[in-house]
Amino acid sequence: MATGSVSLAKAMWRGFRGKCPSCGEGHMFGRFLKVAHACDHCGEELSHQRADDFPAYLVMVVVGHLVVPVILAVETAYAPPVWLQLAVWLPVTLFASLALLQPTKGAIVGLQWQIGMHGFEAGKLRREAGQLAPVLVKAPRAA
Repeated sequence: MATGSVSLAKAMWRGFRGKCPSCGEGHMFGRFLKVAHACDHCGEELSHQRADDFPAYLVMVVVGHLVVPVILAVETAYAPPVWLQLAVWLPVTLFASLALLQPTKGAIVGLQWQIGMHGFEAGKLRREAGQLAPVLVKAPRAA
C-alpha cells in the first residue's frame, strides 16, 4: 500500500495514538518518550525526528490554560486553604502533563514525517512517487 495519501491530520492523529504515521499499525515508541528507530510493521524509519522540547512546551501551555482558570475559580468561590489547593492541583497538573506528553510528541513526529522535516525528506519524496518504505529485517542473534 502506498502511503502518499496520508493527510497531515491523519499522520498527526496516528502519532497522537502512538502509532506509525505511515501505516498506522506499528508502534512509534520503544519506551515512554523514546521514538523507535523504525516502524515494526512497515519499516518506515522514524529516527529522523527532532521533536526536542516542543511537545513539552505545548503540554505546559495546554495544561496551564486548563488548570489555572479552574484554580482561580475554586479560589474565588470557596477560598480553600493553601495546603488543600496544593494537595489537589499539584497532582492534577502532574498527571495531566504526563498523560499528554507522549501523545503530543507522537503528533509532532507525525507532523514532521508528513511534511518531510528533519531527514524525512527522502521518505516524503518516496511516498509521493508511490514507492513503499524499505523493510528492515532483523538478523537472528548468535547464541
